[in-house]
Amino acid sequence: MSVFKKVEDGCEDCSLSQSRRGFLRQSLLAAAAALITLGVNPAAALADSFEPIDGRRGHDQTVKYPIPAADGVQIDKDNQVILVRWQGAAYAFNLSCPHQNTALRWDDADHRFQCPKHHSKYRPDGVFIEGRATRGMDRLSIQREGNDLVVDVDKMFKQDASAAEWGAAVVSLTN
Repeated sequence: MSVFKKVEDGCEDCSLSQSRRGFLRQSLLAAAAALITLGVNPAAALADSFEPIDGRRGHDQTVKYPIPAADGVQIDKDNQVILVRWQGAAYAFNLSCPHQNTALRWDDADHRFQCPKHHSKYRPDGVFIEGRATRGMDRLSIQREGNDLVVDVDKMFKQDASAAEWGAAVVSLTN
């Protein structure tokens, strides 16, 4: 099957890409090939992630991050952690939406998280705003050690199942 089709408007010598999806796929493959030629890992070049201080999970299942200097969101895709500094507090969240485990995205313009699949929305502190989800974002255990935040990626708290632990999974940065 050809990736080109004949245009029916009288321009028989012209050929167009079969579909927009095909064009985009070919464009992305060409961009990835160019990055590989330059010695760049395409996945790393396109990721909006950051590196924790001590790399991937350690033997004790904790990950250490420097305390962010300003309000904002950082995503560690390798460890499935969203680190948030917001209005004098720090939070660590599971990357997945609690509704159907789709990776959440940060909307910087509206200062909120959104699930791209079913459009559930959350405040920067993980509180549910609206959508198909039925609870806030899943928080991870977080502690402060000097100028670092230590996240225990194996201790996750669901707002509806462990409300007290969920509420306590925050570090005050106003000290």
